[in-house]
Amino acid sequence: MRTRRGILYPVAGAPTMNSRKRLKLSSPGFNFFNILPDDIVLSILVRVGSTADCPADFVSALATCKRFNDLGLNSVVLSKVSAETFAMKAESWSACVHRFLQRCSDAGNVEAAYTLGMIQFYCFQNRRNGAALMAKAAIRSHAPALYSLAIIQFNGSGGSKNVKDLIGGVILCARAAFLGHIDALRELGHCLKDGYGIGKNITEGQRFLIEANARELAAICSKHSSGFMSGHRLRGANPAVTCSHLISDFGFNLPPPKSHPSNRFLASWFADRIPDPALRVCSYAGCGRPETRMHEFRRCSVCGVNNYCSRGCQARDWTMGHTKSCSPSVRVLNINAGAQ
Repeated sequence: MRTRRGILYPVAGAPTMNSRKRLKLSSPGFNFFNILPDDIVLSILVRVGSTADCPADFVSALATCKRFNDLGLNSVVLSKVSAETFAMKAESWSACVHRFLQRCSDAGNVEAAYTLGMIQFYCFQNRRNGAALMAKAAIRSHAPALYSLAIIQFNGSGGSKNVKDLIGGVILCARAAFLGHIDALRELGHCLKDGYGIGKNITEGQRFLIEANARELAAICSKHSSGFMSGHRLRGANPAVTCSHLISDFGFNLPPPKSHPSNRFLASWFADRIPDPALRVCSYAGCGRPETRMHEFRRCSVCGVNNYCSRGCQARDWTMGHTKSCSPSVRVLNINAGAQ
């Protein structure tokens, strides 16, 4: 029997559409994953990529099935992939890795743009493309990219000594400091105290150095909240007098901070392949930046042995153990050995 719209009434005992669907869903071997909408699968992959702790976490998800592999390379997913997904070692570098980083960068992933920019600038001496990729991340308020560009401007990396742009470096450093970058805060504080690229303002420089120490201590306490403060106390009453000191100078045993994946890649890349033996690598193990010309980096003013690309790396290395090995006698011994 038909209705006015021409639709047949269900025959008694015949399975309806819902009952047929239930029969199909309950049939053995039915895959519920196939009926999930693509939007849900994409949201799952975005979550996996944004929380990945290593490249294998994301790669193993893509290798699960063809659908994951196809949707995992969607621009929505690639734009949200975490920085640790790009934490590959130097021996793992290949054309496929380069294409993946470039694809993530084209999708709008600032971490991929920054990582690929650092590799291009320092490892392959492609200064123009590397700086452009870092600038692409810096425009999106990526603090490490802003600070790296500031280091390039301060040192004149990739050019002669005369191409240094101290004012540009201060502006980039101030932007990174505004975003809470600890090394940028410390660098800006020293620039203000020394009048380096900016008008000299000792009081304001001291304020930035105090804020850098406070942020560093807060970051460490948040990661190591249990038992870190026990057995430690600050020595020194006036913070205005000791503001240029580091947290480690007050008796704190600081755990080594985790470097950005791009810095870890540079450290492994230049561990055994310095393009020029006369060029030096930053003495802070967590940096990995090499000199782009001779005598680009600053020497430690006490021992004269260690070289640093920035004040931030010098402060990090001092905290990590240079305070114990730094001695004027080391420099005297090296000078005497060179004279002989």
